[in-house]
Amino acid sequence: MKITELLVKERMILDLQSVTKDEVINELAEMFLSTGIIDDLEGFKGEIKNREALSSTALEEGIAIPHAKTKYVKKPALAFGRSKKGIDYESLDGEPSTIFFMIAAPEDANNAHIETLARLTQMLLDTDFRTSILELGTKEEILDLINKKETAKLEENAETDNNSDNFIIAATACPTGIAHTYMAEEALKKAAAELGVTIKVETNGTDGVKHKLTAEDIEKAKGVILAIDRGIETDRFSGKKVIQTGTKEAIRDAKGLIQRALSGDAPVFAGSGEAGSNGKNTSKEKTGIYKHLMTGVSFMLPFVVSGGILIALAFLFDKLAGVQGVADAAGQSTLGSTTYLAKLFMEIGGAAFGLFIPILGAYIAYSIGERPALTAGFVGGALAVSGGSGFLGAMLAGFLAGYVTKLVIAMLKGLPKSLNGIKAILLYPLLTVLLTGVLMIIILNPPVRFINEGLVEWLKNMGGTSRVILGIILGGMMAVDMGGPVNKAAYVFGTGTLATAAAGEYGTPIMAAVMAGGMVPPLGIALATTLFKNKFNTEEREAGKTNYIMGLSFITEGAIPFAAGDPLRVLPASIIGAAVAGGLSMFFNIAIPAPHGGLVVAFLSNNAWLYLLAILIGAVITAVILGLLRKKVN
Repeated sequence: MKITELLVKERMILDLQSVTKDEVINELAEMFLSTGIIDDLEGFKGEIKNREALSSTALEEGIAIPHAKTKYVKKPALAFGRSKKGIDYESLDGEPSTIFFMIAAPEDANNAHIETLARLTQMLLDTDFRTSILELGTKEEILDLINKKETAKLEENAETDNNSDNFIIAATACPTGIAHTYMAEEALKKAAAELGVTIKVETNGTDGVKHKLTAEDIEKAKGVILAIDRGIETDRFSGKKVIQTGTKEAIRDAKGLIQRALSGDAPVFAGSGEAGSNGKNTSKEKTGIYKHLMTGVSFMLPFVVSGGILIALAFLFDKLAGVQGVADAAGQSTLGSTTYLAKLFMEIGGAAFGLFIPILGAYIAYSIGERPALTAGFVGGALAVSGGSGFLGAMLAGFLAGYVTKLVIAMLKGLPKSLNGIKAILLYPLLTVLLTGVLMIIILNPPVRFINEGLVEWLKNMGGTSRVILGIILGGMMAVDMGGPVNKAAYVFGTGTLATAAAGEYGTPIMAAVMAGGMVPPLGIALATTLFKNKFNTEEREAGKTNYIMGLSFITEGAIPFAAGDPLRVLPASIIGAAVAGGLSMFFNIAIPAPHGGLVVAFLSNNAWLYLLAILIGAVITAVILGLLRKKVN
């Protein structure tokens, strides 16, 4: 299926009237309704927004590709919109989006729309192509350009000759399996062409594995690049020199990765997620565990955020109605479940919140063992809840289910091919669930329940000084690598406390300290660019304005460009300010109900003004230190 088969002039707008993200969605979706593609406008827009809630479909370089596969769509189609002024669509680079392609696909559609999206994403990485789309004056000219570009792209994707002396291979995979998977593929191919290198890139997307690397490809390859943000089958690269990185790094520095692969500047891959010149365990194994954990956390977060905020609102509605919580027969307070609105929000929020632990286990397992491990991971997470091992148990259940699944698949590998169908439907789920369940109940749940209960008691009985010290440590950790392993370790610990009995009516103080520490670096840098303008160039001052929004939204990564450009000054200033904010948050005993949301969630805390004061003090400290350390610019 070609792009020009899905896009017609009636679904093209050369000058969008929208100024916000929601307005863009409305304007593009209405074209689907007017051309008979969808039968329920509000239902379709809801599905588009649900996809946006997972992660923004606005990429870099002014591109946004909102999409949904839903029952409200009659047949696959594309809509196009253009805004030369640019619209804030929450892009990866923080820049306004100017080119919009909205994809609609029915629930029972095949994977043709994903393949179309892949080609479209690749094409949009071409600067000349994007520029032409922005400058062309008619719809006919744009359609003709797309058709010519796509034809050339299809020819490029012909079988790669692996007999070249400079032949390398790569595999790409992002958590959602859509945009970054194919952007990384295109970036690597484009860089290889410029360097005169032959490359074959395997994509692991939602439409399955494309351009699969064969045993011959792997054997002949001079080097291997794994640009992956989630687990894929890697044992096949055992014995090869492998560069392991993420899709974003491949997009930003494809040439550098290819040059490293050609020079042999990479460790020998030992299989089973291990890399090292001598085949022994190295830090790469830790990277694999971290990746699996982050996959689980990314799928878990929407449940925690939505459930936590709805539960907090339930308490708020009862309080606004003047309800005084009393103990029920089980000794639990009835606050949050008395008035109709509070009861409604509590029921919905409780359902969402109650699922997040099984979801964590399920998607850690999925990251390790792919789809066959999902069921066992979910059941393991559910057993962690019923068995009292909670958040910690679910993490272990996810890893257990993932590796049990790989073991079961290996054990059944010798069965006749005629039984392949029954393996996936019956044998894999039955055996993996049984083995994971038995191991969870008999071996893992008892000791982890003991550890979990001990953690709860420790948090409950923690004294004032200890609380402040913990807040200082966690807040500082959030600024150490701003989205890296240290930051995520503190963050996962904070989200874990939301699931324990230590989380009270407003949530948990641990999570509040973590969020405060994460908000400070971008806010402190933004303040520094405002207060000390002579210490930053024009480009940095402009980027500083964006950091106000990122900081208030709890997006610590907004500080990364500044930290990368001036780490010796930015990192100490950020860590000190974040540590102070975390410590003050614990000193004020602030608690929040959800692990994300920034300013919005702050107002659902038990004392929003003291919480904001803690964050402001930390941000000012960061700004002042940074202002004093930096030199004036010309």
